[in-house]
Amino acid sequence: MVVDDVVAWRRHLHRHPEPSFEEHATSAFVADVLGAMPGLAVERPTPTSVVARLRTGRPGPVVALRADIDALPVTEDSGVEFASERPGTMHACGHDGHTAMLLGAAQVLAGRDLPGGELRFIFQHAEERPPGGARDLVAAGVLDGVDLITGCHLWAPLPVGALLVRPGPFMAAADFFELAVVGCGGHAALPHEATDAIAAAAQVVTNLQHLVSRATDPLQSAVVTVGQLHAGTVANAIAGRAQLSGTVRSFDPNLRDALQAGVERVARGVAGAHGATVELEYVRGYDPVVNDPAATTLVRSALAATFGDDALVDGAPILGGDDFSAYLGVVPGCYFFVGAGGPHPHHHPGFTIDEAALDTGVRAHVAIAERALDGLGAASDARR
Repeated sequence: MVVDDVVAWRRHLHRHPEPSFEEHATSAFVADVLGAMPGLAVERPTPTSVVARLRTGRPGPVVALRADIDALPVTEDSGVEFASERPGTMHACGHDGHTAMLLGAAQVLAGRDLPGGELRFIFQHAEERPPGGARDLVAAGVLDGVDLITGCHLWAPLPVGALLVRPGPFMAAADFFELAVVGCGGHAALPHEATDAIAAAAQVVTNLQHLVSRATDPLQSAVVTVGQLHAGTVANAIAGRAQLSGTVRSFDPNLRDALQAGVERVARGVAGAHGATVELEYVRGYDPVVNDPAATTLVRSALAATFGDDALVDGAPILGGDDFSAYLGVVPGCYFFVGAGGPHPHHHPGFTIDEAALDTGVRAHVAIAERALDGLGAASDARR
């Protein structure tokens, strides 16, 4: 049965995770599995990604389905019997499930009599690490001739069986910064002879939060998070350097610009007030994921026909980011969430999913692919 294969594939991938841009064994496994399926032409557009084409040999639209394949630099503490065998790396976001679900969909669709056109299965590397793998694949031409692209993400906050699909803004722009606060080290008992980088950095962290609470319209969404702060070596010495890193999330392009300027203004101003200087590297990451309205209507209709209207749940955009936006900058498409349950949030060492969600994901891919080939093909015929 397909679902048994999907579970087995997912567990194999979970046991053997690879981080962004290092997915050599993962992509080789995916290529081998796809290569055993009838009718698929398997390509390697980059060293760590895979694309498979299913051509019907008849005229029709080209529909792409995408899964991300990389893992995270997280030490697993989930307790599952198929836990990561690679220290310091785990599938803490569900990409192992995404890969297995798309493999399952390819297996199902390869055995179906499709109406016409082409299906393109994209197994993308490096979603977790900017600048991301999606733009590499766009540059490699994997979307050439594509009329529609869709993808999904297993989502632990949603129960199994729930599907969240919405038009317009869906996921936020994701930017990142590395920030060093540079002072002058000294003896802990002689603070007046030093410039305390930790004290200055603490003030920088606190004041960066004002960019959201006091410099952003309350009706707009934004996040500024400092995720790392490293400084000092011993208890009785004043640190001369503190290293911070963080992320900034937003939807509105003007707000995105303002937040970038604000991070630099606050960091330099606050550190300067304490006699310290700042070294700042600010990296624009992924653009917002904005679903095409027509593509979203098609996806919703396919999912409602397969799972029932009650399976489609409402939800607001989230400030997580995804480089699926790189595809949406080229062709219309839709990204959606598949409920996966689980007691821990994404990126947590104990992250797990309910594997019943894998069947939902496979069926969702298949339903959308068939609806898109049929519906877009009919629309093309009508225009002719």
